[in-house]
Amino acid sequence: MEKLEHIGIAVKNMEKAHSIFEALLGREHYKIEEVASEGVRTSFFEIGGVKIEFLEATRDDSPIAKFIEKRGEGVHHLAFAVNDIKSSIEEYKQKGFELISEIPKKGADNKMICFMHPKSTGGVLVELCQEIKAGG
Repeated sequence: MEKLEHIGIAVKNMEKAHSIFEALLGREHYKIEEVASEGVRTSFFEIGGVKIEFLEATRDDSPIAKFIEKRGEGVHHLAFAVNDIKSSIEEYKQKGFELISEIPKKGADNKMICFMHPKSTGGVLVELCQEIKAGG
């Protein structure tokens, strides 16, 4: 892993979350993006080289809607940048970590992503993400 890339926070209302964090951080979010395949709308703040990603469900059957229903709003995942997501998936599988999906998929913020199951990471949902390079 290269670095903590972002912290994902599940929210019921994106505008309310923006209002709170704009006041808290003294800056505005810099991006809103929808990932239709996951039924989520995301927005990003950046502070000190780390991003905070807010995740709002766009449909009732999305993973974020289910998370909020079960656990309420709050920290959803920690995302770590990797150089090569496919080799990282293999490496973590060999170390005994369980992946929710072993096939990376397109996520928000120009990333290929996959998640490690919290039951193998001490109760924390961990996302691996790799920047999608231009032309590839």
